Parts: sequence; structure tokens; C-alpha cells
Amino acid sequence: MDSIIKKSLEKSISYNTYRSLVKQLADEDSTTGLEKTEALINYTKLNDRRMKRWDKTVKISEEAKNKIESFNEASTWLLITESWCGDAAHVMPVINKVAELNENINLRIVLRDENPELMDAFLTNGGRAIPKVIMIDNESGKVTNTYGPRPSEATNYVSRFKAKYGKLTPEFKEDLQHWYNKDKGQNVIEDLTEIMCQLQPTVCL
Repeated sequence: MDSIIKKSLEKSISYNTYRSLVKQLADEDSTTGLEKTEALINYTKLNDRRMKRWDKTVKISEEAKNKIESFNEASTWLLITESWCGDAAHVMPVINKVAELNENINLRIVLRDENPELMDAFLTNGGRAIPKVIMIDNESGKVTNTYGPRPSEATNYVSRFKAKYGKLTPEFKEDLQHWYNKDKGQNVIEDLTEIMCQLQPTVCL
């Protein structure tokens, strides 16, 4: 496991480099990943616009900011994604805003299809769901927690719908986009500060 993570970290890029990559791909009618279908290319274009918006508009409350800034365990957050992923476009800019507030957190990005061993070590209910954050303690090199693919409220929303109807419909996926737009990244911020409190209880005192 350690060698898989190490290998992926060596290939990882910063959030700003990832954003530049997505913009370039959108301009070139392309996408990350092994498949280059028209649908995935269109999602990449849409996601570039979404991330651009969230990069500008995500707000973090003073209370959450204080918790984030008081977390003092040097960590690497290794985030697995692809440019066409709708959930990632909403979640990643928020994770980046949180990481920017604390110099102890080093956010690094890798692509799922280029890192199959890493992805398969961190499946969600048996699936290669993204975005997925692997939180690594820099001192010990151990994985302390994981996060994703969706914020907790969205995960519950999806689970309830799947339990009732068996699968996600196009209409539901549209509803989920509305949920993200209404939530404005706040559930991701709550989830991440909760994880920080679990890892370092003094954060929440």
C-alpha cells in the first residue's frame, strides 16, 4: 500500500495545475480518462465552468476557518479525480479552499484511470467512485482517513433514492446538481472540519 501511494504521489499535481489542465482540455474538446466520448468531453467543458464559479464564490465561515487553521498535523491530501466527474467539479474547489487555509495541508491531485492500483485500494461500496481524498499523515506515512466521493448529506440523499428506486435517474442527477448549487460547499466544509476534529480533538475545543 505504501509503495502504491508513494508512486501516485510522485505523479501528482497541484490544484492550480489541475485547473489549468481542465481548462486546456475544455478548450481543445477533450477530456481526461481512457474514454474520450462526446458526452465526457461535454461534461469536462461544463465542469470547467462549474469549478471556475466555485473557485470564486465558495465562502468559509469564521468558525470553520478557526477550526481549519488550528489543525496542526502535517498532512497530504491525495485526491483522485477525472475532469468529467460532476461531483468532483462541485467538491474539489471547496476542498482546495479548505487546504489553502492551512499550510499543514498539502493537496495533491491524481487521475483515476492513470492510477488504477491506488483507486482499487480505496473503493467505495466496491466501486471506483470519485472524487476520493486519501488523508496521509506526513510523519508516519499512514492513511488517517478518507473522504468522498460525495459530501455526507448528498450521500444520504443518493442512498435513499437508490433504496427506493434501484438506480439514479437523469432527473435525480439534475436534482443533485440543484442540491450542490443550493448548499454552496457548506456540507463539504462541515465534513472536513469534523474529520479534523476526529484526528485532533483540540481543533473543536
